[in-house]
Amino acid sequence: MARLVATLLMALALIAAALLPARAGSSEAGAPVLPAAQVAAFADQVQHDLAARGARVAIVARTGRDPSQLPEGIRYTHVAFWVYSAITTADGGEGRGYRVYNLYQRADELTVSDLVQDSPADFLAGAHRLDVGVIVPDPRLQERLLRTIAGPAYAGLHNPRYAVLANPSDARFQNCTEHTLHVLMAALYDTDDPARIRANVAAHFTPQPVRLGGAKRLLAPLASGALTTADHRGEVATATFGSIARFMQAHDLEDGVWRLTPQGAARF
Repeated sequence: MARLVATLLMALALIAAALLPARAGSSEAGAPVLPAAQVAAFADQVQHDLAARGARVAIVARTGRDPSQLPEGIRYTHVAFWVYSAITTADGGEGRGYRVYNLYQRADELTVSDLVQDSPADFLAGAHRLDVGVIVPDPRLQERLLRTIAGPAYAGLHNPRYAVLANPSDARFQNCTEHTLHVLMAALYDTDDPARIRANVAAHFTPQPVRLGGAKRLLAPLASGALTTADHRGEVATATFGSIARFMQAHDLEDGVWRLTPQGAARF
């Protein structure tokens, strides 16, 4: 009987995990999901758009999962900083372009993350649609962010214990968007103290609620630790591109928020 109960629980857990995938769409991609030539052309388009606007650092998001699987209110699954930098071109020369500062969920160890720098084309290789969200901070905040990203706080704020729906006010787990938010708060408040950053998040930031049925919330972590909600009390809510955009707009911290597709820019 005990074995039967355990088997049933695992079957239910796998069903729940299928509805809430443990792969958050925030992993480093191998081969592009979409045609490589289209991805490369779109990566260049995003870079040219940012450079034309004079962005030295931007927050950019992509959709790394089938859009039909995303919870209500969430459009993008992976968020990173794009920093205008000296780069090595494909022919080995030197130039200027954007480097992407990511927190990636490990593909073979879903409860662990790494900080990885890559190119815009690498970042977009995991995209399921050619559509990015963009936030350009105001010039003063860009200056602060560049110092923070270049300094020890960027890596120091990384918590490698990965959870898809990490609570941004709790120290136990982290995902890519939470790390982006914490680096943003470090720049805003000129601190690398994680406890102070979490306190400021709790006081000033409103995370995105994620609707989960009781059974899904209970059983999904049995299939993967990356689906834990142990760091939440009551309602599950996590940092998303949209919630960061709303925070920055509410506090006049941005020069612009928009979506970009091959057809051009659109309101987010």
